[in-house]
Amino acid sequence: MNKRALRADILLLLTSCIWGFGFVAQRSGMEYVGPFTFNGVRFLLGSLSLVPLILWQRGKTPGRAGAEAESGKRNLFRSSLAAGSCLFIAVALQQLGIMFTTAGNAGFITGLYVVLTPIFGIFLGKKTGLPTWIGTVFTLTGMYFLSAAGQTGRMNPGDLITAVSAIFWAFHVLLIDRLVSHTDPLLLSSGQFAWCGLYSLAAAFLIEPSLGGWVSALDPDMLSSGLFAWKTLPAILAEWGEGSAGASGIANSLIPVLYGGLASVGIAYTLQVVAQRDAPPAHATIILCLEGSFAAIGGVLLLAEPLGPRTLLAFVLMFSGMLISQWEVILQGRVKRKG
Repeated sequence: MNKRALRADILLLLTSCIWGFGFVAQRSGMEYVGPFTFNGVRFLLGSLSLVPLILWQRGKTPGRAGAEAESGKRNLFRSSLAAGSCLFIAVALQQLGIMFTTAGNAGFITGLYVVLTPIFGIFLGKKTGLPTWIGTVFTLTGMYFLSAAGQTGRMNPGDLITAVSAIFWAFHVLLIDRLVSHTDPLLLSSGQFAWCGLYSLAAAFLIEPSLGGWVSALDPDMLSSGLFAWKTLPAILAEWGEGSAGASGIANSLIPVLYGGLASVGIAYTLQVVAQRDAPPAHATIILCLEGSFAAIGGVLLLAEPLGPRTLLAFVLMFSGMLISQWEVILQGRVKRKG
């Protein structure tokens, strides 16, 4: 392996690690602020974090900016709106699911999009082979072991919600695959993150005030345990305006929010773009599939989440299924980008 490929692999491993530990940040951040508030702030930060990279890229090709100013603004607006809308649904469901499951479970179950993307691609005229179906069987079997947790016939509601979010992650991958052919990837990413952040803040005002009742209906002990004793965004702003301790929730969640916005979005996306220029496609596919493993490690180390033999078996089955489903992609020398 040459030095450039080795450096690329290391950067991809760091990217996967950042994304995996991002699930820990998503879970711990909800100790203080609601799920939509958390997503709103972190995705707006993520959008802004890409601006320096966009400006640097434009500085290298100054003529390109003028052409985009003339012909690309409408296309960028429509593309960003479409991608941001799909992204909002995916991350909203994911964040709600994390309320009822572990960071490790959420990381691996979100990885279902790796298996689902080629299956949904069939309806767009794309071919998929036997490895995809074998990988699907492995992954779904692993998810059952992961979510049932010894309770036959009853699956964790958080795992199911996260699995639905994986469907929209798969839709998002297919949508991005179409949009990047005629839209600058960095501009599209920054735009979709901005839309997702705005949608999330709107949902924080409209949905979070009544979300506590929904949470109590699914798990009455959750809110009383203090694990998710967050205040809604309207309540925080009201207290802030009165000069009381309304800002304390946002202040306490600052580290998870900054990690979710700047590290998971800005830094990790930049590392992925740089690394995949030199990384062998097979390496990229395998390393990026490690995201769920890092989520599990982070959950155990930072959140003291349990990791028994049954859970480990489920993780192995799901990880194997993801790799098997991507076997044809590896052989063809191509790899899909998540962001």
